[in-house]
Amino acid sequence: MKKYIIPILLLCLSTTLIWSQKVDRSKAPKAGPAPKIQIGSYQLFTLENGLKVIVVENHKLPTVSYSLQLEIDPIKEGEKAGSVSAAGELMTAGTTTRSKDEISNAVDFIGAQLSSGSEGIYASSLTKHSETILELMSDVLLHPSYPEAEIEKSRKKILSGLVSEKTDPNSISSKIGNLVKYGKNHPYGEMMTEETVNNYKRDDLVNYYNTYFKPNVSYLIIVGDITVDKAKAQAQKYFGSWAQGAVPKMKFRAPKAPAGNEVVFVPVPGAVQSVIDITYAIDLVPATNEALHASVLNNILGGSGFQTRLMQNLREDKAYTYGAYSEITPDDYIGYFSAGASVRNEVTDSSVTELLYEMRKLTTEKVDDATLQIVKNIMTGQFARSLERPQTVARFAKNIEKYALPKNFYETYLERLNAVTADDILKIAQRLLLPQNAYITIVGNKETLEKVISFDADKKPMVYNPDGTVFVDMKPIPEGVTATTVLNNYIKACGGEEKLGKIKTMTQKGMIDAGMAQLDMQVDMASGKSLKMTLSMNGAPFMTQLFYDNKLTISQMGQKMEGDEQDILQAKIQCDPLAELHFDQFGLKASLKGIEKINGADAYNMEVIYPNGDITTDYYDVSNGLKIKSISVKKDGEKSVTSETNYVEYMDVEGMKFAKKIKQSGGGQDATIITNSIEINPKFKKNHFE
Repeated sequence: MKKYIIPILLLCLSTTLIWSQKVDRSKAPKAGPAPKIQIGSYQLFTLENGLKVIVVENHKLPTVSYSLQLEIDPIKEGEKAGSVSAAGELMTAGTTTRSKDEISNAVDFIGAQLSSGSEGIYASSLTKHSETILELMSDVLLHPSYPEAEIEKSRKKILSGLVSEKTDPNSISSKIGNLVKYGKNHPYGEMMTEETVNNYKRDDLVNYYNTYFKPNVSYLIIVGDITVDKAKAQAQKYFGSWAQGAVPKMKFRAPKAPAGNEVVFVPVPGAVQSVIDITYAIDLVPATNEALHASVLNNILGGSGFQTRLMQNLREDKAYTYGAYSEITPDDYIGYFSAGASVRNEVTDSSVTELLYEMRKLTTEKVDDATLQIVKNIMTGQFARSLERPQTVARFAKNIEKYALPKNFYETYLERLNAVTADDILKIAQRLLLPQNAYITIVGNKETLEKVISFDADKKPMVYNPDGTVFVDMKPIPEGVTATTVLNNYIKACGGEEKLGKIKTMTQKGMIDAGMAQLDMQVDMASGKSLKMTLSMNGAPFMTQLFYDNKLTISQMGQKMEGDEQDILQAKIQCDPLAELHFDQFGLKASLKGIEKINGADAYNMEVIYPNGDITTDYYDVSNGLKIKSISVKKDGEKSVTSETNYVEYMDVEGMKFAKKIKQSGGGQDATIITNSIEINPKFKKNHFE
């Protein structure tokens, strides 16, 4: 081997000398010309009923997909918001010849996929099962039956989701942001509520389907292991009989950015973070060079990655947040700008300042060449990776037809990207970035509102409830009313200290409806000592929670875990029938904030702070003293988790009142707890809680 060492060393040395003579390492290498892109081919044809079909052949895998897409104007749903999405989703809930289960079983049997939405249907399968999945897809498309039972199941699921969204700051921010930037009279600004979901009927869903599902406003995109001839035959066989028809066109007043900055605030009791979103509507059409410039701009400001200015400023430099992002989204009707982050309460105003600063900076200073080149490189890589998916070619084909683009529009994408200059970015920034004309939406603790009023042009911020109604501030507390008097009145309303104090043991039986599952529940309690909650499903134990000897153990499906200090504290409180009179013993600090409307009733707002810093806001009905609602905010690192409990109904037991029906939501889940019976002072075996 030694005889090869000298030649190799000489070769390396000569190569090094050559490169050292040719490369100036003090300067960054210049970008080469944009590579030529060869977009995969596609075929387009139109059936007699007006259905446009795009076929992209890809024989790498023996699979094929069919995507039917409607091209219709946004629809104003008004007092029946939610009906359009329900109409689309429920197309697969049954046809005139098949039930929902029969459709699902047939799809699962061939390992395929089939789903529907308000603007189309998607299906995919192995190529050998393409006829089977198309027969199912066309049946769903042409013969949906909208069974009443499935509509009610869907309604319940949607209502359940809405309950969860009421406690999710990000969902609240998105909904309120849409409301203010588009307006409630624009389809994009509509808000689905429990009332609107309960308003629509089967006829509304059928009417949407009959009005808008027409072939002459649709594309059928076929991608995969199939020939054009085969695709033509399938399209004609399964969709050729679909009857065309006139589809309504809609016109809406185009939303505009506000004349000056508007602070939009949504109070969330006890929140330890603020969700900030600086947003407004923009006029930006997709698939244009201007949209390309806007995409480059967004990737500089806060699109994705740690190199963006928002991420470098708010996360890396200031440590205000885990992530700060922006969006510049084009749309056929009206687009939008958004920039924001979730930050600690104490830096809410500072974060708004920095977000606006980075926006303003891009409108006044040119981007340096190095930054611009980095972003171009990232976008080049993203584009190249997207070409690995045949669906990308289909999307490009549809856009070319839809927007009447040049046939080589996407083949020249990298050339156009490479040609973007700092002057282009400054120009588009000055048009789209409006740091003085934005809705500054903030979802967080009401105490932070005072910090951000200065950002509002007229110093009159808009304050909303999570459901989009105008927030009405709390009434002052009447003289002589304190947290102690409210808690005492609650105990009196529940039966009084004397009666409740005689409870030594108690058994509560009922059920928990968690939407997808129903659990039988039994809670046994020994006052001040022990607690045992057993959940079972169809008679089989599911979970047991045991508090005994100052320890909390949770057993589920053979697994055991120990509760933490906060879990143990909650168990102790639950064991005490007079817990509201013993806050000091538990280390709880209660303060009365005022009176506000809760479900149409005046209620005392009481904030309770736990030893670990968790905060619960309890609401007590002014008229009868009973607790009607609680909002709990628990810390999870630098984030927080909000949950809501509504005490819907009470029951009388031996002259005392106990919650009969409770609705809980939080963390994307919700449940209804129903108590059927309560036994006072039953006798337990000696080792019952061990």
